[in-house]
Amino acid sequence: MAPYESDDAVGAARDEDPRSGRRKAARYAVPVAVVGVAAATIGLVPALADSGDPDLPRISAQQLLNKIAKSDVQQLSGTVKISTDLGLPDLGGLEKGLLSGAGRGGSGDDSADPQAKLTELVTGTHTLRVAADGPDRQKLSLLESGAEYSLIHDGKDVWGYDSKSNQVHHSTAAGSGKDRRAEPPATPEDFAAEALKSVDDTTSVTVDGTAHVAGRDAYKLLIQPRQSGTTVGAISIAVDAKTGLPLKFTLTPKSGGAAVLDAGFTQVSFARPAASTFDFTPPKGAKVTEDHDGAKAPEHAPGHGGGLAGGLEGKGGPKVLGKGWTSVATFDTGAQGGLPNGSRGGDLGGFLGSLGEKVSGKFGKGTVFSTRLVNALITDDGKVYAGAVTKDALVKAADAEK
Repeated sequence: MAPYESDDAVGAARDEDPRSGRRKAARYAVPVAVVGVAAATIGLVPALADSGDPDLPRISAQQLLNKIAKSDVQQLSGTVKISTDLGLPDLGGLEKGLLSGAGRGGSGDDSADPQAKLTELVTGTHTLRVAADGPDRQKLSLLESGAEYSLIHDGKDVWGYDSKSNQVHHSTAAGSGKDRRAEPPATPEDFAAEALKSVDDTTSVTVDGTAHVAGRDAYKLLIQPRQSGTTVGAISIAVDAKTGLPLKFTLTPKSGGAAVLDAGFTQVSFARPAASTFDFTPPKGAKVTEDHDGAKAPEHAPGHGGGLAGGLEGKGGPKVLGKGWTSVATFDTGAQGGLPNGSRGGDLGGFLGSLGEKVSGKFGKGTVFSTRLVNALITDDGKVYAGAVTKDALVKAADAEK
């Protein structure tokens, strides 16, 4: 293996936005309610990296960041494996219901609605097929046992199709290249772009050797927080040596153990997909739901989507406390009494409370919900504090607000 520079390129992201100078290879209309969870909870099957490291030319961290920033892959197709290991308790599938709820409209009848369907990526292991041909044509298919869910973006149309229920969800993209109300990560490139936003003077960035991923030679970029108080241990991004496209993304927690968030190609091609890949006509007999209000939905509204998230919906957008990896997002639900009660019967607040840890401080009293990465504090006066930080950091942030 050729030698590599291990320089801290903390200024790279400030000098050049990793998304500038290129158009994203793939954008998908995935539920925005999942962004905060999925972007911090996806983990990958270790077998994606081949054995034996390729011998590639020497490169610095700054040069590798520039290579990612200048990447302009317009056509691709391939298979991505995604799995999640947040360390959540086994609720027998109830956790999916709490996250997805009943969709945006409060009805569980539209199984093809991406807002509800793709929350499944938050738990378990999944296989996705992806394809892209420029900024206005993409397809993502979630493969299930005996069924398939597809999300197709073709020009101004965005189609969701659930083969199991034979239901179709149709919306219109609110601008060129995407549905602006929902643009969370779906591929290693997407996850890498989100992670690189955090690169600043609180971050160490180095080149950590090379790897084979999906039959491609790649450099490994290692991102590590310099701050204490964060639950993030390290982020590793395998970057295609030829195109600069991130091929694999792995996030490990500071507590150690298996990856919490990791996504990678098992197969990838940069040839132009067939035009028919993006064609879609609702099958005969399918129930079609038209989404006329989707483009008006707020892009980052807390709690957008029903279920647990909807129960925590705030009066306004969240604000961010702190800097870098220890930053905490907070918003006011406007509901006194802390945890919400279920609108469909039962004491949801009592159930959720049994899963959390009671805490107190200058802010008053509240409940902390912990995972291996993302933690959240809900105070008894209805405020929410959340981030990839420790319990003590959440309490400190809440105290500082008083």
